[in-house]
Amino acid sequence: MRYLSLLLLGPWLFLLAWVYWAAWKRSRTQLQHKVYDLAVVIIALVAAYAFALGGYDQIAVQNVGNFGRESGSIWKQVMPALYGYGAFAAVMIVGIAGRVLFRSRKPQGPRH
Repeated sequence: MRYLSLLLLGPWLFLLAWVYWAAWKRSRTQLQHKVYDLAVVIIALVAAYAFALGGYDQIAVQNVGNFGRESGSIWKQVMPALYGYGAFAAVMIVGIAGRVLFRSRKPQGPRH
């Protein structure tokens, strides 16, 4: 059950990573931009994985009482997905902001 949230969240994260990759396809002419985009996608996926596993470990396991498990045990799967998605989104937002800054910078030529 440890990886259930990743299994459910994974396809959506890969889709968002593909959208990021496809959105900048035309402007990815230099090797720097290709490396930057690849790094953003990989860092975002790794961050999502790490935060989801960390979120799973932070949720306390509830005791089984006389009438079975207490309500709220679903949070053992929901919180890792939220942590993973939040980490992924944070890295992507920083990556998009950096990409926009890359695009807005004009090459500086020699001044006369």
